[in-house]
Amino acid sequence: MPRHVAPMLATSGDLPADQQRWAFEVKWDGVRALAYIKDGQLTLESRNLADITDRYPELGEMAPAIGKSHAVILDGEIVAFDEAGRPSFQRLQARMHLTGKEEIRQRRAEVPVAYLLFDVLWLDGKSLIELSYVDRRELLAELVEPGPSPWQVAPSHVGEGSAVAHATREQGLEGVVAKRLDSPYEPGRRSRWWIKTKNFLRQDFVIGGWVPGQGGRTGQIGSLMLGYYDDSGVLQYAGKVGTGFTQQELERLARLLRPLAQTENPFAETPPDWRIAHYTEPKLVAQVSYGHWTAAGQVRHSSYHGLRDDMPPEQVRREESPPLPPQGDT
Repeated sequence: MPRHVAPMLATSGDLPADQQRWAFEVKWDGVRALAYIKDGQLTLESRNLADITDRYPELGEMAPAIGKSHAVILDGEIVAFDEAGRPSFQRLQARMHLTGKEEIRQRRAEVPVAYLLFDVLWLDGKSLIELSYVDRRELLAELVEPGPSPWQVAPSHVGEGSAVAHATREQGLEGVVAKRLDSPYEPGRRSRWWIKTKNFLRQDFVIGGWVPGQGGRTGQIGSLMLGYYDDSGVLQYAGKVGTGFTQQELERLARLLRPLAQTENPFAETPPDWRIAHYTEPKLVAQVSYGHWTAAGQVRHSSYHGLRDDMPPEQVRREESPPLPPQGDT
């Protein structure tokens, strides 16, 4: 069985015009994870190939349930649901950064997670990545029995993109992922076979520093300085985020950023607040929602949602909405 497989990623865009050639899934607001099951044992790896198995002990029974007679690699999203039954990245924050066994045990009862499966890459000695999306989904459905468990096959709706998009908007969900029915699985590639369409503007940003607060936040972080990498590997400045923090999160961020402090500006250009900025190594990634991009390439009306430790900083890009490939073009 191969190990450390990088997951396939989607390209931002609009809903496909020819919806009958695509399947549509909810864009889950959680942590991407690949599951390796062999000899009744489970290993979970995040998008940056870190082992996160111990963080989610409630998923451990998936190995004997699915892998009694199989060796398999599965792809899916670990999510936590809010009181209204919607996936909540902020709620998942209470689980995704924990490492201590006792703390994990306590939080497991308070914030249970689910693993929503949407692909299978390898099965019983055979790679499946060249098979079509339709064929892989059929195999996935045969592997995972429906029922009350923390792991389930995520719904897929062929030809119903407009309806799925409308339903996700009505429920306040992040968006939709369209997947071509004849799509292979391309590990580690941001592919045009998969198109993600968001209901609101949210993306990941690299933290390159912070600006001190004023008033009630005097002596604390006032706002985080955000950036993204261009195709040349240069960190571009993308503005700041100063809302969405709890006091506990401000204190945690201060602890995490303190050892990353540096005097050198990590951004390609000098930020407007350079005189009071505290620069840091660009090692942390934050999820941020925003109102729009300015002509100067900065986000406005932004709000912080949490840190991502499953996202390599060098993979953070400004998310555009490129045109879809012509039908029939891969």
